[in-house]
Amino acid sequence: MLGDRLPNLDYSRLVAASKKIEPAIERPVLKLALLSDAATQQFVPVLRTLLDANGFSADVYEGGFDAIELEVYDSSSKLYSFDPDAVILLNAAQALRASFSKRQNSATDFVSESLARITAIWNAIQSRSRAVVIQSTFALPLERYFGNYDLKVAECLSSVTCALNSGIAAAARQQNGVLINDVEGVASRVGRSRFFDDRFWDMWKTFCSLDVLPVVAQNLVDVLMATRGRGVKCVVLDLDNTLWGGVIGDDGLDGIRLNAHGDGEAWHRLQLFLRELRRRGILLAVCSKNEERNALLPFESHPEMVLRREDITVFVANWNDKAENIRTIREILNIGFDSMVFLDDNPFERSLVRDLVPGVIVPELPEDPSDYVRFLSELNLFETAAFSGEDVRRADMYKQEADRRTAAAGFASVEEFLQSLDMRIVVSRFDSYHLPRIAQLLQRSNQFNLTTQRRSEAECERLMNDTSFVPLYVKLSDRLGDHGLISVVILQPKLEELRITDWLMSCRVLTRGVEQYIMNEVFAIAQQQGLTTVTGRYVPTAKNGMVHDFFAQFGFAQIAEKDGETQWALTTDSYRPSRVFIKPLEKETVSAIF
Repeated sequence: MLGDRLPNLDYSRLVAASKKIEPAIERPVLKLALLSDAATQQFVPVLRTLLDANGFSADVYEGGFDAIELEVYDSSSKLYSFDPDAVILLNAAQALRASFSKRQNSATDFVSESLARITAIWNAIQSRSRAVVIQSTFALPLERYFGNYDLKVAECLSSVTCALNSGIAAAARQQNGVLINDVEGVASRVGRSRFFDDRFWDMWKTFCSLDVLPVVAQNLVDVLMATRGRGVKCVVLDLDNTLWGGVIGDDGLDGIRLNAHGDGEAWHRLQLFLRELRRRGILLAVCSKNEERNALLPFESHPEMVLRREDITVFVANWNDKAENIRTIREILNIGFDSMVFLDDNPFERSLVRDLVPGVIVPELPEDPSDYVRFLSELNLFETAAFSGEDVRRADMYKQEADRRTAAAGFASVEEFLQSLDMRIVVSRFDSYHLPRIAQLLQRSNQFNLTTQRRSEAECERLMNDTSFVPLYVKLSDRLGDHGLISVVILQPKLEELRITDWLMSCRVLTRGVEQYIMNEVFAIAQQQGLTTVTGRYVPTAKNGMVHDFFAQFGFAQIAEKDGETQWALTTDSYRPSRVFIKPLEKETVSAIF
């Protein structure tokens, strides 16, 4: 949930609010299919309200009660004519209990057969739909037939549920386009005695208590928002009394509170949390009112310091106001304000940043630093719909970009600098290895994105195998380091034209000539296939204004406009290739792309 406070998840309030939701013409719509072996009538209004609070209208198709397989195996079912963006599979622990009680074989066989049935449902949906699949886990049961010995007995429902959840997670890791709604995680957090209410199951087949229903819905909304490109890329950190206890300039290195055991453990725990975020690809930046030499001292010399200077992508310590410094950090990183989180113990500084830098997420941190990690975890700011090897290298990539900016200052012209970089590029058809990063870029790129179509990993895999499309990824490197996979372009030959259906690029590589190189390749592909025209479209959003004139700069003519969306065309023989200072990493012909 991308917000500064835990939301009010009162069931009655959310249901009442759902009745007041008015259609918003300009609001994006999420088409959701909800299939469950429990009743979902109480769940859907809550889901609608929470999506409305996140700026989305929900168009929900509710499948029949306990009719999941009937829906997914029927190609002519309403599920597929609805054409959902996501299919949500919400499985009830109570239904699992009933099924387990009727087993005729061993618990091991029951788990295997249940997993086979679940994954077959995923396959059926993905073979007939473009939708991302969101599978729930099962809440562990309250019943313990052997007490604490339960988990040692394979035939117990507790053991079976644990095995089934582990199997779901393992299978989802291997299947593109399947995400997890961790209902068991919610049940563990709120407590299973609060999660379950068998009266509601007996009367209405509601899978959990009404008090907890909104928590499950919010958990699902977090996943859905991640598929729509919502996510945090950078945590901006205050230092004194936020990253350690005390004031480094006054207390000195030995006076600040920071240790693995004792009165500095709360800050040590926060640093451990932040280091794990960095390891998964979240950038860390420092924004501190301090003398820089004092601010750096703990990073360089404190024996209990978990974070080190090399963990911080941008380090700003001065006496300017923090709103100004956060703008500087954003400019250096070239990311949106709404992908930044600012952590500061001082209420004045938090209020200042909220007022002067709208969009930045500023959590209202608890007074007790011992609660920082719990609070940030409950906010769930770091939900993601994809993870790739490039996420691990992201901080290093941004540091290399800072080196490039420094190097550029030493050249007389941009052309000289670009030539000096010795840039090498790979333009290639989608492949299995790069699918996670391709999907991630499609889901999260907002600024340099011509159509902002969100495509799941499973949809990218289908494009990879569809010979009627030319789905391309682009990687860039230079003498200062590897930019990684930085662009996705999807082309569709149609009659005598080559359609550009998607074009997006990381803003980290702007002004390098990458888009010019790719456009040269696009027209080379059109010529190689004997196509006379290249066409494309621009769909405006709140964030992609930077590419408003993208096609015009290459000589395309606007041929249509409707509701702000424009269509463009340029004949193949009219295109004049751009001069670029980029070379292919390997000698490739255009035909190698197909």
